[in-house]
Amino acid sequence: MGVEVSVEGLTKSFGSQTIWQDVSLTLPQGEVSALLGPSGTGKSVFLKSLIGLLRPERGRIIIDGTDILQCSSKELYEIRQMFGVLFQDGALFGSMDLYDNVAFPLREHTKKSESDIRKIVMEKLELNGLIGAEHKLPGEISGGMRKRAGLARALVLDPKIILVDEPDSGLDPVRTTYLSQLLIDINTEIDATILIVTHNINLARTVPDNLGMLFRKHLVMFGPREVLLTSDEPVVKQFLNGSKIGPIGMSEEKDDAQMAAELAQKEAGHHDGSPDDDVRGVIRQMEASPGLPVRAAVGRRQARVREILHTLPPEAQRGIVASLEGRYGPDSMDGDYAAEPVHHAAVDEPDTEVFAAVDRGAHHVRGDGNV
Repeated sequence: MGVEVSVEGLTKSFGSQTIWQDVSLTLPQGEVSALLGPSGTGKSVFLKSLIGLLRPERGRIIIDGTDILQCSSKELYEIRQMFGVLFQDGALFGSMDLYDNVAFPLREHTKKSESDIRKIVMEKLELNGLIGAEHKLPGEISGGMRKRAGLARALVLDPKIILVDEPDSGLDPVRTTYLSQLLIDINTEIDATILIVTHNINLARTVPDNLGMLFRKHLVMFGPREVLLTSDEPVVKQFLNGSKIGPIGMSEEKDDAQMAAELAQKEAGHHDGSPDDDVRGVIRQMEASPGLPVRAAVGRRQARVREILHTLPPEAQRGIVASLEGRYGPDSMDGDYAAEPVHHAAVDEPDTEVFAAVDRGAHHVRGDGNV
């Protein structure tokens, strides 16, 4: 089972440039969390700080009771054994085939026999739909397959914490959905703590149990998905709607005058090509594939949501209660039933890019979520 990761008052700078400051959050044990934010807000820097690749100037990172910013090199090495990391490009060794890439951590960090290593490697390759491609070099396969090979390698040491940096980078929407499904299935089977760094709106709205948002060098919010999906916080609302209306601009945050002008244009009926400005509401969350049990993380998160429900605005309460009862969508925040259809991920012709191992039926999505 995964372990809790607690961050307290974390601040990171490069020279005179502050990337983010005073960040505090807790990644709940065994749940899937996502860290969102516009490009350049330091999401990947945060991920690298958690594993000790970068060292923040202030704060604490407590993993399984140990502050990695104060511990010895030996203790940090042991803590790192709990992690599996999927980098944006898979970070594979170009001169090794997929089998040797996945086997590499086992050969480096364990004393297992080659027969035991082979059993583990083939199991992880099968889980990621890569059987038959084990002797191919990274340069001979597609970007999606490299991502899955990177995930297979991240899993061979049975990590308690899995860090995933921009899983949709370089992938089309269908392959992103398959990779998202795989992460949900892995969480279902091993109850690992997973943190996804992303700016993909669809992934953010349908995959994680908890959402966090970085903006203007601060953590704006972090909490269960239900809370952020119904939030009136301007930057959260703008980002999750993909709208131009809000504090986020093209190159930097907008000033009050620009925001007022855009709002006046909107009220005058000007359409800027953005999606509808308010599509808040708890939409269905991705479920584990058919044949797998219900994810334990869902019940834990729902229990937390019920505990804090009374502290939220009335409109958000209505939307969250509706989701807990199986009703989803923006209209549910007004007390109306607005169930969304469950869409199936379709691929016309399965090829080596498609996840054979997770193509077990539908792309199911369902609802539920530490503020």
